[in-house]
Amino acid sequence: MGGDGFKMSRFFVNSSNISGDSIIISGEDVNHIKRVLRLGIGDIITVTDGSGIDYRVEIAKLNESAIETRIIESVKNLTEPPVEIVLYQGLPKSDKMEYVIQKGVELGLRGIVPVITERTVVKLDSKKDEQKKCERWNRISMEAAKQSNRGIIPHVELPIDFKKAVIAAKDYDISLIPYEKEKSNGLKNIIFNRPDAKRISIFIGPEGGFTEKEVEMAVENGIHPVTLGPRILRTETAGIAVLSILMYELGDVGK
Repeated sequence: MGGDGFKMSRFFVNSSNISGDSIIISGEDVNHIKRVLRLGIGDIITVTDGSGIDYRVEIAKLNESAIETRIIESVKNLTEPPVEIVLYQGLPKSDKMEYVIQKGVELGLRGIVPVITERTVVKLDSKKDEQKKCERWNRISMEAAKQSNRGIIPHVELPIDFKKAVIAAKDYDISLIPYEKEKSNGLKNIIFNRPDAKRISIFIGPEGGFTEKEVEMAVENGIHPVTLGPRILRTETAGIAVLSILMYELGDVGK
């Protein structure tokens, strides 16, 4: 199922932009609607409030910095999976993080947390640099959410260190850490024992993987090491592979 067929244009707005039967669209989407899509008064688009409600609206007024629309109908968004899966991704080099975010959002991730590990090569020089990167990552998440008809925009957090990430894992029903030295414990075993799991976290190392010390810390905090088979997967492949399997077994893919 590709994205080349006709699809009604989708835009996200803050709930504060919704009042009565009117929704105001502002920001970068105004230019996209007017000059790229060349839409005008009377055209129909889909607006989402980011909390799972879709609005089918008609463009009523075009201003320089805002577009006023009239609500035709509102329906619950049906594209969100029944499980919340958050990816704790060891910060990779170059633009691999952007790929992971885009594909992860398409497949149904609820959120992404970049993690600084012992083998992380990428250096973020300052808080300003971190913030700039994070803003870009969240724009990529938003575009992927639009493209894949998501009802929410999965949030990309500011990078955190591995220890903080491991502590955060305690808030999930299941936490998984693929590890090349794990030979017997597979994803299927973990899922079979927790079919009721609704909140899951996945820990993926950067290019060099996790150190033994990091894996030991993860296990001590209740995170399950799992094997992904005999082949070594790249950092940008591993998380997407685990997510796909989980969505097939627990979510809404292939059902």
